[in-house]
Amino acid sequence: MILGMSTATYTFLHVLISLAGIGSGFIVMFGFVTGKRLDNWNAVFLTTTALTSITGFGFPFDHLLPSHILGILSLVILAVTIPARYVFHLAGAWRRIYVIGAAIALYLNVFVAVAQAFMKVPALKALAPTQKEPPFLIAQLIVMAVFIGLTILAAKKFRIESAQAA
Repeated sequence: MILGMSTATYTFLHVLISLAGIGSGFIVMFGFVTGKRLDNWNAVFLTTTALTSITGFGFPFDHLLPSHILGILSLVILAVTIPARYVFHLAGAWRRIYVIGAAIALYLNVFVAVAQAFMKVPALKALAPTQKEPPFLIAQLIVMAVFIGLTILAAKKFRIESAQAA
């Protein structure tokens, strides 16, 4: 039992939070590339993304796993990204720091989602049983390339003028 709930219930809750983080993150990215702040969606995204990393540490483990390293990395990124938004109010360089930090946090969640899909979906697991095979690597490279492109576009399109106007 984790936090008084079964492992299955905890896993379901963690996955639900993760999917909410990914979904709201894509809405936030859409806001970036269209120059819109979408304040409420940003709050949902940041909260669910932080909760995704935090709840990831609630699963039983006996040694440090790659998922823990990504969770720590995500929380470090959020420790800069959240103040960029709510303390420094996107002023000056903080706008770009926020956009890039949010994009990286979303990318890490999507990276883990792809890895989980290759572990849990039978057809994908058959293609890459150890996640070292070309289909897994190609999928992750495509995700990375898409996020690099989106991040560059978002950093260029989400201007301080559009942030102040909202």
